[in-house]
Parts: sequence; structure tokens; C-alpha cells
Amino acid sequence: MSKEEKKQEQAARAAWMYYVAGLTQQEIAKTLGLSRQVAQRLISSAREQGMVSVKIAHPVTHCLKLAAALQEKHGLSLCRVVPSASLDNEAIQQMLAVEGAEVMSQYIAEEQPQVFGVGSGKTLRSIIDALPWTERPQHHCVSMIGAIARDDSGTRYDVPLRMAEKMQGKYFFVPAPLYADSPDDKAMWCQHQVYQRVAARALNAHVAFLGIGDVSIGCPLNAEGFITDEQVHSLEKRGVAGEMLGHFFDHNGERIIGELDQLLTSVPLESHTTRPIIGFAGGEKKYPAIRAALRGGWVSGLVTDEASALKLLAE
Repeated sequence: MSKEEKKQEQAARAAWMYYVAGLTQQEIAKTLGLSRQVAQRLISSAREQGMVSVKIAHPVTHCLKLAAALQEKHGLSLCRVVPSASLDNEAIQQMLAVEGAEVMSQYIAEEQPQVFGVGSGKTLRSIIDALPWTERPQHHCVSMIGAIARDDSGTRYDVPLRMAEKMQGKYFFVPAPLYADSPDDKAMWCQHQVYQRVAARALNAHVAFLGIGDVSIGCPLNAEGFITDEQVHSLEKRGVAGEMLGHFFDHNGERIIGELDQLLTSVPLESHTTRPIIGFAGGEKKYPAIRAALRGGWVSGLVTDEASALKLLAE
């Protein structure tokens, strides 16, 4: 057994003790001969690797009412709200992962072949990590955002591949960097036949699953080196509220067009969309982006948290 396999075995053992036997982290640590910190990391690792599938049969009535009210107010085809009162961002993300996986699973359960357009980012990654393994080789996952990072490596948040693995289906990726080096370079990437075919698949997907991102110093696009501090400040001066697939919009949901659009290779999006696009986001930092995405009609469905839903309905 390899070192990695032994680590997975240990994580699975810790998960059984914690979630099924009801042992505390201290008790697990003592049983396995580890420190409490290592036991805690093993339990977190088991959840992140999709070993643990959580299903709570009884919904929170207040959250159901919030979801119904949001759905009606913004004309959404789907809305889910997870409890979040007084929780920190990490806990909210874990809840979004469980609820997001439940939403995705409903589409994956379809027997008829489906095409899923998939974005990228930490929230989507955690949702797909929470997805159960299933046998749906007839389904396809199509990336909607460039799979090549600034340094020519594969992006760490290439989540469509992970989703395809979970379903045992095919994966189609956008053969381009998120931002090209120049407008001419963008034209070269986007005019390639492979890009054209993948983009057409994504645009005709049965449903798209996308994260709703904030734009600030330290946000994923900035931290990963896709946009500079100077470009972030420039976008902030123009009233940026959020982004989806690198498409920036202001607090009213209106598109902010700038220099980066001449380089962006993502699959096109449009406001007041008629396409089935489900957005996933929650937490205080993401609230302006969520509100703007709804105002601009960038999503037709939403999975968010209780505190965000309350603020959205109060406005």
C-alpha cells in the first residue's frame, strides 16, 4: 500500500469514528495514536475527498421560505438557501458544498445524456468534492473558462475534470489561457476549431454551474495572478461588484467593458439570460456580487446562504 493510500485509509477510518460512531476528535486521536490536530485534518480531508456524503432529510422551514421569496422576487427557476446565522465563512462554504452537491445530483440523476457547462473556483470545487461517485458515463462536462494558468500550467481549480471523474463521463476543456497575451493572441486561440467546438458545446449545455466571484485585492483572480493590483483598483474605481468567468459587472449588474475583455477567452455570457445558469455563492464578502448577479439577470438559479438571502429580500 502506497503512502497516499495509507493516508486515505486513515482518513476514512477517522471519518467513520467521527460521523458514524460519534467519537470526539480527542477520542479519535487517542484511538489512532495521533495528535488532535492531525485527527482534525484527517476528518477534514475525508470530507474534502468526497468520502463523506451528508443528507439532512428535514429542511429548515425559514430557509425554505426565504428561497421561495427570492425565487419569486427575481424570477428564478431554482433557489436554495442554507442556514448561516452567525457562522463564519468556512462553515458557510461547507454548507453551500452540501446543498450545491444536492442540486447538481438532481441533474446528474437524469438517465438521458446531459451536457453540463462548468466554471471554476473554490466554491464549485468544494461542491464537486461533496458529490457522490455515480455511474453516468452518458453525461458530458464542458469547461466554460480557460484551463491554462498564467505560467502555462493547468489551473488548480479545473473543476469540470473532477466532476467528469465523479460521473465517469467525458470532459471537454477550453484549450486556451483565461487571458491571452494580446488581442491578436486571443483571436488565434478563439478561432481554433477545437475552441469553437468546445465553446459551442458549452453554449448549448443543458445547464451551467458557475461561481459568482468578488473582485478585490486578494480575490482568486488577483491572488492567482490573472489580474494585477492596478487592474483591481481600476475596476473598483469603475464600480465593480463581481464577476462570472472573468466577465465583470457593476452593482446594478451592468457589464463593465475594459482592456481585459480584449484578452478574455471564456465562453460568452449575457445579462438577463434565458439560459439555465445556476450560480453558487455565499458569505458577507460575496454579497455585493450576488446582488449584482441577480440585478443583471446573470443567473437563472441561485444557491446561497441565509444572511445573504435576508439582505437581498430587505432591499
